[in-house]
Formats: sequence, structure tokens, C-alpha cells
Amino acid sequence: GRRRKMDSSGFEHVFVGEVKNGQVSGFHNWIMFWLEERKGAVDYRGYIKPRSRYSAETNGDDHVLTLQFSWNGVEKFVGTSFIGVSPEFELALYTMAFLAGEDENIVTLDTGGESFDLKVKCYKIDKGRKVGSCYVEALAHYEE
Repeated sequence: GRRRKMDSSGFEHVFVGEVKNGQVSGFHNWIMFWLEERKGAVDYRGYIKPRSRYSAETNGDDHVLTLQFSWNGVEKFVGTSFIGVSPEFELALYTMAFLAGEDENIVTLDTGGESFDLKVKCYKIDKGRKVGSCYVEALAHYEE
């Protein structure tokens, strides 16, 4: 857990990322990923396709991907990120998950032609008063 007093904030953990115990932790924001990849600090290794209904294919229009990459030479073996959504959308979704009070919240995201069943994970710290981490897991992906 994230219990040290001089630790990063939940926002920094989720949107910027950090290195802990020799692995990348957090780093769930696609804009930060793009900026770091552009600088040469990220080595993209590929994606893991979510389970799908009706044999939906992963394509250029997808908005949730589970990625594998290294950041400044440190591995992130599995990290799910929204792709192409605004930081405001992510912050609003994670805030709703935090306020809902559950560690795991199941939602369906309809992007107008494709849908994703998502598990929004929200881990709290400081006796539930602060966000430790929030991120999504793609449970299913299907085209409508």
C-alpha cells in the first residue's frame, strides 16, 4: 500500500505514475503515456485484448486498452488506460467511484457504436479520506 508520509498524491500516482519496488505503479493516463513515449522514455510492448462479446476486434477506435510497457527502463507488466478521452472525463469517473465508496465499481461505457464493461477500481488511503489509486479494468468489449 501507499502509506509513507512523503508519498505522491493519488492524482500523481494515477495521471503521472511512479516507480515502486522496481516496477512502474500507476501511470494510467494516455496523454502522459504519449508525452513520455514522444520523449523516448516509454517503450511500448503491446496490448492485451479484453474479453469480448460477439467477437469484437480491437481497432483504432478503442477507448480502453490494457498495455504493457517500460518507462525509463522500468517495467509495467499490466496497465489499463483510457485512450483518447479527456482528463476531465477520467477525473469525473474516478471521483464518482471514490464517492460511491466501493473498491470496485462495475460500469458500462457506451462510446456510440462500441461498449465496454469496465471495473473501476478505487483504492482509498488515510482512513478512506483520500484516493490512493483509481483505474479501470476492461471486462468486456463489444460493438453494438
